[in-house]
Amino acid sequence: MQLHYQTLGEGPPLVLVHGLFGSADNWGNIAKHFSQHYQVISIDLRNHGRSPHSESQSYADMADDLLQLCNALGLEQICLLGHSLGGKVAMQFATQYPERVSKLIVVDMAMRAYADEHTHLINAMMTVDLSHAQSRNDVDRELKAPISNQMVRQFLLTNLVKVEEQLQWRINLPAIRDNYPKFQAALSAHFAKSSLFIRGERSHYVSESDVAEIHSQFADAEIISLPTDHWVHAEQPQLFIQAVENFL
Repeated sequence: MQLHYQTLGEGPPLVLVHGLFGSADNWGNIAKHFSQHYQVISIDLRNHGRSPHSESQSYADMADDLLQLCNALGLEQICLLGHSLGGKVAMQFATQYPERVSKLIVVDMAMRAYADEHTHLINAMMTVDLSHAQSRNDVDRELKAPISNQMVRQFLLTNLVKVEEQLQWRINLPAIRDNYPKFQAALSAHFAKSSLFIRGERSHYVSESDVAEIHSQFADAEIISLPTDHWVHAEQPQLFIQAVENFL
């Protein structure tokens, strides 16, 4: 599958992988900053952003998509950074194709299985009748009852696009719903080269037991915590940039 991607800057390749419901656009100023010294390649995972849709979306699928993109761009070796779902994709890619990764950065994600925290969001988005919606505000009002958190709603609404004056979800919600159990599942991952795991101090995604497992499977792993919830790079961009720069 030929993924959609955005490229900024010149230099060693740094590939950024977004999380669930996200897109390459999420990296914004982070990508812009690192483009001063790197060729920053921000990808849209399958069924997300402007990338093609598919009924299948396993971690192996997504790792193979990334390999195909690296081959198409002539990238023999990359620095790879992934957040949340993208963090698991990055770990899968580094496990399957370690020779293609020089350094690995995983943001607020561990290898274990996770509880279902997203099916209700998918269902809420799929329930909205977009045929009667004229604007994002209309959709936001419909989502307010099932999704009370305004920041979450605003993030999900970034997936709305207009096609011939009709609002549509550009992400493939049915496929994401059907493949969500695969996203939740534990990952068997390992990587011997240098890696950095950044976790949010107020996030529940990386526990102390997760830290022990990471050290057992990632031989040269450094783990740091930043004063954030799950959206580490959005909540503390300067601290995040500094941590990644020091590692790279």
